[in-house]
Amino acid sequence: MFQYVWPISLVILSNVVYQICAKSVPKELNPFAALTVTYFIGAMVSAVLFFAVGKNGSLIREYGKLNWAPFVLGLFIVGLETGWIYAYKAGWQVSSGFIVQSSVLSVVLLAVGYFLFHETITWNKIVGVVICLIGLGFINYR
Repeated sequence: MFQYVWPISLVILSNVVYQICAKSVPKELNPFAALTVTYFIGAMVSAVLFFAVGKNGSLIREYGKLNWAPFVLGLFIVGLETGWIYAYKAGWQVSSGFIVQSSVLSVVLLAVGYFLFHETITWNKIVGVVICLIGLGFINYR
């Protein structure tokens, strides 16, 4: 059970801290300057963790296993980070911005899962998405 719960717990904790940090980036700071520090720290922590939890592996050897995905992921992580920083600068609230993003993302990923990864779309998933979208309407209703 722990193997199933700890990764999603890490995602939740990381997302909470991530949103707090993205909202706290000074408005006068260029987001790309902030991201240079963010990614430098991320690269250093990743390297330390690679050696700390690895089996005395070689980063160079691991790099030989790369495909297109980490490169494209890097491009779109910049988009994700920049989007959130600018969303908060534009006035989005932490309490609603993430919910809007998550609700729309749920609908899009349902289609992505079906078309790219041949995941099944069940009535439970459809009803869940509809409930999320109804909730989104209530949250944003003024």
